Amino acid sequence: MIKALFFDVDGTLVSFKTHQIPQSTIDALTEAKRRGTGIYISTGRPMRLINNLDSISHLIDGYISATGAYCTIGGDVVRCITIPDDEARAFVKMSDEMNFATLVVGVTDLTVINPNDDVDRLYRKMLNVSYLGEGVSVEDVLRQGIIQFSPIIDTEAERIIMPRMKHCVSARWYPDFADITAQGADKGTALLAMAARLGMDVSETMAFGDGGNDKSIIKAAGTGVAMGNADDDVKAVADYVTADVDDDGIAKALRHFGII
Repeated sequence: MIKALFFDVDGTLVSFKTHQIPQSTIDALTEAKRRGTGIYISTGRPMRLINNLDSISHLIDGYISATGAYCTIGGDVVRCITIPDDEARAFVKMSDEMNFATLVVGVTDLTVINPNDDVDRLYRKMLNVSYLGEGVSVEDVLRQGIIQFSPIIDTEAERIIMPRMKHCVSARWYPDFADITAQGADKGTALLAMAARLGMDVSETMAFGDGGNDKSIIKAAGTGVAMGNADDDVKAVADYVTADVDDDGIAKALRHFGII
């Protein structure tokens, strides 16, 4: 029996086309919650940038955020994994030297270093984000502890950078940027931590996703579901492939498995 559902946000709950959660998804999650199933978010976004879930916020029991580095249940922190300080500072130096924009995510706040037009294109226009840590210094964020870097780089630059980040891993859910977290901080290990805190077996969990950073949680969950709009490598590791986010994919999957 599935007791907890974990949902990626962008491209899974929220349409890239409309920046909204389809009404069919809202209705499906409302019914799942009514039947006693837990509703959890699993996103690469840090908590400060989760701005598109107002229509279901009253249904949400907890969050996997920053690609698994920061997890909460009912406001209690389940885990917070930070990048080693020396590697975090070395990364900021690389960002300056190579002149690429990076979203720097600390435990409580964030900022952008080396901002450029791509920051506006990706964060403000594509992701509909307004707050990007304006007025917050990178040193202030570094002192909090860094849970995630999101550099706007291609895969070639990523191959140059990551060998220098020996205690970190990278993942992508969109081609134009990577999410870098400490080793052990991914959505899959986050699900295991959440299930342990909830006192449930992993077989009682179901996870939905569409991007590269969703592969670990789709594989870790008792049942992994890829959206119809998911990347092919995500579909390849899923137990079930549903319809696109804009074609009632979540509602169809929840009905298929008898959750609603």
